[in-house]
Amino acid sequence: MIIISILLVSCSKSFTGAEAALQGQPTGTAFWANADAATAGRAVTAIYANLRSWNNVGMAPVCLENMGSDDAVKGSVANDATYVNLYDNFTVTASEGQLDGFWIGQYQNVNFCNEVIDNLPNISMDASLKARYIGEAKFVRAYSYFRLVRAFGNIPLVLSLPSTAEELNPKQVSSAKVYLAIEQDLTDAATVLPATYGPADIGRATKGAALALHAKVAMYQNKWSDVLTYTKQVMQSGVYSLFPDYYGMFRIANENCSESIFEIQCNYVAGNGDLSNSQYAQIQGNRDANAGWGFDVPTQNLVNAFETGDPRLQATVMMEGTVTPSGDAVPMASAGAPTMYNMKTYVPFAVATADNQGADQNFRVLRYADVLLMNAEANNQLGNTADALASLEMVRARARAQSVNPLVDLPKITTTDQTTLRTDIWHERRVELAMENDRYFDVIRQGRAATIFGPLGWKANKNEVWPIPQVEIDKSGGVLVQNQGY
Repeated sequence: MIIISILLVSCSKSFTGAEAALQGQPTGTAFWANADAATAGRAVTAIYANLRSWNNVGMAPVCLENMGSDDAVKGSVANDATYVNLYDNFTVTASEGQLDGFWIGQYQNVNFCNEVIDNLPNISMDASLKARYIGEAKFVRAYSYFRLVRAFGNIPLVLSLPSTAEELNPKQVSSAKVYLAIEQDLTDAATVLPATYGPADIGRATKGAALALHAKVAMYQNKWSDVLTYTKQVMQSGVYSLFPDYYGMFRIANENCSESIFEIQCNYVAGNGDLSNSQYAQIQGNRDANAGWGFDVPTQNLVNAFETGDPRLQATVMMEGTVTPSGDAVPMASAGAPTMYNMKTYVPFAVATADNQGADQNFRVLRYADVLLMNAEANNQLGNTADALASLEMVRARARAQSVNPLVDLPKITTTDQTTLRTDIWHERRVELAMENDRYFDVIRQGRAATIFGPLGWKANKNEVWPIPQVEIDKSGGVLVQNQGY
């Protein structure tokens, strides 16, 4: 925790706050003076520690990465955190605080990574470990920039520790340039990261994580040949497989299972607050069961999207008056409270008490089913219908095997029409990855947002991105430019 505090001081509150960066710079310099391999290891650990912070997995990402979709609505009770509604109905303005929280969280990650990437080459240590550490930092930097570019479009691209006045107050670059930098980081990371780790290093970025994220980044740019290349490498690695129990996959006991490609590791420590305890599950836990705050709840629209007999519905949506597969009786909603909750963040009610309302729950970032569906979509786009159907069927077969009537439920998709199959794959992405922060950006990159989100208030040529936080524009002295329509 000491190393986290030191490095946090060395980074500005945001990369556009030049005075804060200058103020903290001597502490960062002092930290790296006479650094050794142990120092490097602590610095890399700090990168992972910050990933589970409030601005990375708390309310800000819930608002920016899921609330705009047709999968979720605010939840909780009417007078609690009413600002969440602004993301749900697309009336948010640049002054809303979650925008800046998300911005700060991602750029803190970037600065942690730049500290390692810039300083490690000067340290005398084992060359392969040094390369791995730098690869881990590049993976996390790519992940943070991917979150930023999806959310905001044109953003500052900071790839080294700032030193000049211009570097301390950088201009925005095009999203295309950001994507190029992300892809370079992931290419570099995949070259040096191991396929697996031993038990002591579970949760670190792997070669498969870099390849899977690269596939997703390529998908957002319609680079279908690249998507196919990277997903095939993951599929042929022999490291990953679909976990047989879809519901069980999201429980704490099965974190980092065979399907997990990258998870943000969260471990409950009593009284430790944001330093180690994630609040992602707490935000979404069942309010009436005193298991959380009850935000970011599923919609009836999402419930209706599941096919009859799809067991993933029960594993995704916790409904009032039912009993969870883990044996908790879900209470009927009190006045004004939600009637449904996100089952994927569920922690048994007996555990979700006091400050441990899901604090142990890992944040799933990448899993193998996502890779299979990206592979299916890429194959379909490239005219490889049989391969597309095969990858799609693997995902459906896992769900079908857990259904009550496996001979009837979730029949195989057999269409060879490219347009129809594309729609089927998009549907499968929705139900398979529901409430996992993909649906909103998926629909936008598919070009369907005006049709699907339009009735919710979404407007073309504006809501493809969120507004740049006004506080960052102000701190930059106008160097940063607001997105169109805000």
